[in-house]
Amino acid sequence: MTRDPEPTGFAQLTQFDGARNAAMPQDRLRAIRHGAEALREQLLAGPPVRFARSFNLLRIPYPAWFAFTGVYSQQLLKPHMVHLLARTTLVQYDDFEGRLRTLLFTPADFEAGNATPYFKRLSDQTPKFLHKAIAPVYQTVLQALQSCGVSPAQIDYITYDHLHTQDVRRWLGSADAPGLLPNARLLVHRQELANVHGLLPVQAEWYCPHGLDDIPATRIVAFDGSIQLGHGLALVHTPGHTEGNHSLVYRTDDGLRVSSENGVAADSWAPLQSRHNGIRRYAQATGAEVILNGNTQESSNDQYLSMVLEKTLAGTSSLHGFSNVVPSAECSPHWLFPGAPASYLWGETSFGTPVRA
Repeated sequence: MTRDPEPTGFAQLTQFDGARNAAMPQDRLRAIRHGAEALREQLLAGPPVRFARSFNLLRIPYPAWFAFTGVYSQQLLKPHMVHLLARTTLVQYDDFEGRLRTLLFTPADFEAGNATPYFKRLSDQTPKFLHKAIAPVYQTVLQALQSCGVSPAQIDYITYDHLHTQDVRRWLGSADAPGLLPNARLLVHRQELANVHGLLPVQAEWYCPHGLDDIPATRIVAFDGSIQLGHGLALVHTPGHTEGNHSLVYRTDDGLRVSSENGVAADSWAPLQSRHNGIRRYAQATGAEVILNGNTQESSNDQYLSMVLEKTLAGTSSLHGFSNVVPSAECSPHWLFPGAPASYLWGETSFGTPVRA
């Protein structure tokens, strides 16, 4: 089955307009907090999404000095490498006209993504017999959809907080082959889209070459700023990790969840609560409210502001005392990389009941 594309019908969010314009960083921080508090109240006053569930996809070895920027450089963190568990999140919600919509957040095509220069070099330097042990795959995106009875044709949108390592041609189709998600369109911040087409060398290390090549223009929806897609679901511009980075925000029955790769662990948004001595001591010594995932550091100040935005918007869980920000790629223990500095593990999360095809 196929559907003709409809108008997007998204609502522009204005709470952060001008928030980063002040000359003094502390003034920007106050404006960001104020905007996040206002948007939090707005989203909590509305209904939740119908369904949200995350699925484990694969593990990725990752340098600790990227994952916990600052902490490692102060020699407060011992592991050389950590393991990130990458997930995709499926969300079903009602748009503003009452139609059911289905969105996939960070659906990774990890086979095509291996062409990303940084990971290609890492792979080439590692004996092939170790690949499956170092980077185990748990399931594909299509297997995740099948496990909850949602068909590929139900997916209206796919989106990524940023396009590092992503090749979306398998999902959306190109001149060579039709897409496996026949009705899906890519939602991408306009600045992220512009960057992909004109990367500097330090950025190109993390982007998959040709990941958007030959995709029909009708399958890409670029947006500016922050937008609300429908009831209980928003994409909030959180620049810093990349200039066009955005975070997924969705309303459940117990509050708000934010998903992001600005950080890699619950500790990243609440370092003073960390059970890891090095992270907690770093936060106490510096006053840092957040710990950046800093593999590119396109703008560290903006990323810091964005992580404060995320934790303010998400709020704090009464169950575990950490912010309700779920890393889209979570630092987690693995037998090859013991000692993961993560005080609380989100794991796979689920809310509501899916509407099946």
